[in-house]
Amino acid sequence: MDYLQGLLQLAIDQGVSDIHLKPDAPVTFRVSGLLVTSPLERPTADQVAAIVRTILPAHLIARLDSDHEVDFSYLHEQRWRFRVNVFHQRGNLCLAIRAVKLKIPTFADLHLPEQLAKIATAENGIVFVTGATGSGKSSTLAAMLGHINLNERCHIITLEDPIEYVFTDNQSVIEQREIGLDTTSFPSALVHVLRQDPDVIMIGEMRDRESFMAALAAADTGHLVLTTLHTTTAGSAIGRMLDFYPADERDQMRRQIAANLRAVVCQRLVAGSSGGVVPAVEIMINTPMVRKLIEENRLDKLAAAIETGTDDGMQSFNQSLFKLVKAKMITEAEALAKATNPDALKMNLRGIFLDESRRIMSAT
Repeated sequence: MDYLQGLLQLAIDQGVSDIHLKPDAPVTFRVSGLLVTSPLERPTADQVAAIVRTILPAHLIARLDSDHEVDFSYLHEQRWRFRVNVFHQRGNLCLAIRAVKLKIPTFADLHLPEQLAKIATAENGIVFVTGATGSGKSSTLAAMLGHINLNERCHIITLEDPIEYVFTDNQSVIEQREIGLDTTSFPSALVHVLRQDPDVIMIGEMRDRESFMAALAAADTGHLVLTTLHTTTAGSAIGRMLDFYPADERDQMRRQIAANLRAVVCQRLVAGSSGGVVPAVEIMINTPMVRKLIEENRLDKLAAAIETGTDDGMQSFNQSLFKLVKAKMITEAEALAKATNPDALKMNLRGIFLDESRRIMSAT
């Protein structure tokens, strides 16, 4: 236990986002997106197993035995919260630990576009926050829920695995349900959630067809649903949703998605000029044009619709990165490394803007 406390305190002091712990190997930290080796002694297999026994919730012991991996949250000194994944490799227990601040972040704290406030207070529909693992999706969802809680009188129910940010009721009433502790699974919880009189439903991760169907049904009945999905761009999220279904059902599902989608927000973390990381954010709003493209299965045109939809609150990754460079929040080199189209961004940064996307959209 002393080893764990020292490890977590060192991580807190050094602003670590992630800790990687495995037997007989250096303890590795992720700081500002980069992996660094910590000065701590290498833990033995017995030390790692002892840490797991100390922090693993009792209700998850059987799941770890059966599944060989499990997720949960751990509260350190009542001030710091960590999301923990325990797993096996080469027959030994290992841990991946992510720091989660207790303070609910605001859009300003995370350097997120103001457009997200408008998206968060939509009356209904489904909003996807997408990106790669570790791109800040959970923090963005927390900021959206925090904004609703501060400004709207709503009943919010979250379904999480595990619970990360812990909310206190403000203007809204919030119940947070953890998979495995408060309900058996996402599909099971979603079957019952509509009977609990929610206005807003937050689903920690969209994992399977059953969860997606239930989320669409909730959005279709007038609720606002917030959830996450693993995609690299906002436009590719539609194809990822359709992957849940066999080919003969995709036409019908595309129409249902077009009818219920509110927005897709996709993130990439970029190293900041002054340290830390800054999110580049692509935003796709379900405007009449976007809806038409989805309905007609012209998904390849969505990127152009995003780029030409700035008046509707949309922006592409290139446009987001351009703004961040001009605000001196990131370097040009970092922007080009994270750009969807580096050549186009390089021209934009030199003051050259081609009208190709607008020409493409006019042809639709």
